Amino acid sequence: MQPYLFPYIGYFQLINAVDEFIVYDNIQFTKKGWINRNRILVNGADAYITIPLKKDSDYLDIKERYLSDDWEVERKKLLNRIKESYRKAPQFDLTIPLIEKIVMYEDRNLFQFIFHSLLEINSFLEIKTPIVISSKIPIDHSLKAEKKVIELCKARSASQYINPIGGLELYSKDEFKSQGLELHFLKANNIIYPQFKNDFVPFLSIIDVMMFNSKETVREYLNSDFSMQ
Repeated sequence: MQPYLFPYIGYFQLINAVDEFIVYDNIQFTKKGWINRNRILVNGADAYITIPLKKDSDYLDIKERYLSDDWEVERKKLLNRIKESYRKAPQFDLTIPLIEKIVMYEDRNLFQFIFHSLLEINSFLEIKTPIVISSKIPIDHSLKAEKKVIELCKARSASQYINPIGGLELYSKDEFKSQGLELHFLKANNIIYPQFKNDFVPFLSIIDVMMFNSKETVREYLNSDFSMQ
């Protein structure tokens, strides 16, 4: 999977469901994805939070991108926005130290920043799955898409590959089977919980889930609120 900023709970359900999770650092950064942005609840509606990046070539890999020169100022604005949005949430006091630790991390390399955030959230949620960085695996990294995934699986002696449900349009079960691999897709169920007194806004950042639910409840979501296809 690509590294995402504070991804939605389905991302962590996937990490929790597998024996090993491979995160890409050596694929091209995409502007309109979730690598450096996500959504939180602001005044009852979804709103984007974004990590600003240095201007650079659109063709660089994720590990070659860096946070902006004004990140020192921007990260304080980001923290303040999160704090103001969730200050009255039931799990605010437990969750905000984790968010502060992540946002105040000093490494300005985009991949290292997000990789650190994933490790911290996993630790907080007691997810034990080891995370492996893709470029550390000895394969032909010029391969693309499905072929690259299959080679990564083979290099790690995997028998099964699990992808989010969105991968239905990207990957072929027959192709994986021909390579000795089972392909499955994980679909997060519609997890609904109180968000103050507002109408529920689904699929927000994990920040939202942790602000409104106890760690025990989030653990229950991780272990049961999904289906496998």
